[in-house]
Amino acid sequence: QVQLVESGGGLVQAGGSLRLSCAVSGSTFTIADMGWYRQAPGKQRDLVAKISSGGSTNYADSVKGRSTISRDNVKSTVYLQMNNLKPEDTAVYYCNAAVRRFRWDNYGDYWGQGTQVTVSS
Repeated sequence: QVQLVESGGGLVQAGGSLRLSCAVSGSTFTIADMGWYRQAPGKQRDLVAKISSGGSTNYADSVKGRSTISRDNVKSTVYLQMNNLKPEDTAVYYCNAAVRRFRWDNYGDYWGQGTQVTVSS
């Protein structure tokens, strides 16, 4: 079984910063891409940023220049540092990871439970 546990969400004023963390635990033979997605009320879940096992990153245009994704492969943890937050960043943020549980397994797509980020104006 694979579990993703997020932390670091909360309420922040516009212009402030937050750092989200997501730890992957359980049967994790290898972890490929890790990423963050967000979903605002009434909207679809969209990619915020993702990072490969080798450290290559990809960001949504809306957060580029304001956010940094990083990962600690030893701790199986991915981070999202968000700066200069805007009210439109308000959403539930979900962690995602592509995990191969065993040597003979295929990669599966796993999600965290989500953490609320609210940015007040």
